Amino acid sequence: MFSIWQEMFSYSFMVRAIVVGSAVSLCAALLGVSLVLKRYSMIGDGLSHVGFGALSIAMAMNLAPLKIAVPVVVIAAFFLLRISQNSKIKGDAAIGLISSTSIAIGVTVTSLTSGLNADINSYMFGSVLAMTQSDVKISIVLSVLVFILFVIFYDRIFATTFDENFAKATGVKVELYNMLIAFLTAITIVLGMRIMGTMLISSLIIFPALTSMRVFNSFKSVIISSGIISVACFFIGMTVSFLYSTPAGASVVLVNAVAFLIFSVIGMVTKRI
Repeated sequence: MFSIWQEMFSYSFMVRAIVVGSAVSLCAALLGVSLVLKRYSMIGDGLSHVGFGALSIAMAMNLAPLKIAVPVVVIAAFFLLRISQNSKIKGDAAIGLISSTSIAIGVTVTSLTSGLNADINSYMFGSVLAMTQSDVKISIVLSVLVFILFVIFYDRIFATTFDENFAKATGVKVELYNMLIAFLTAITIVLGMRIMGTMLISSLIIFPALTSMRVFNSFKSVIISSGIISVACFFIGMTVSFLYSTPAGASVVLVNAVAFLIFSVIGMVTKRI
């Protein structure tokens, strides 16, 4: 196995993919715990579709994809949060409206311009070959920012996640921290789309949190285990992809699914004992 990893790291595109993917997986796992507990986990799916629409427009206009996608997805996250809180269109319905509209825009723009070329397919389904050196630099900086902000505001995010009314009573600005979570999620989604693809990126948010909750009960233990599980599953998935030439994003999701089943069994056994 060590020789396989040596070979993997001899390729610069694999190094780029693993560095960025590990950072994104960690951020997605941290944010995923709050999103899952707030029953808002599918926001990742909706925002990834918005990202696809933005990237399609950027490529049609020959603009830098990340520079266009990041602000568009961040605005969409705030808009989605505002719709869900202040109108009759709640959670899953708002996500469905925005995600389906964004996909339709992306597909229409693509069909009228470049067609379904390799770049579009890499964003739809992920590709380790798609990562450029500039993508790595931007991804590392933004991932570190997400991690630092999450650590600094951990207590307030914890309070907002479990009881918004109590958090408001204690002086926590709940709307501000909901917007912070939405902002961090939007950045993480855009960064992960290159490797995981639009169709699979939401799995990095949902799977680690649900897997950890099969065994652990406290918020802090779920947070820590989610981060470890997410990074481990990503690395194993990339190894499987390298060995058997399977799509990277799909391999990572399947490894996460196996981890979920294993932890589910462990959880049932420990409860019976």
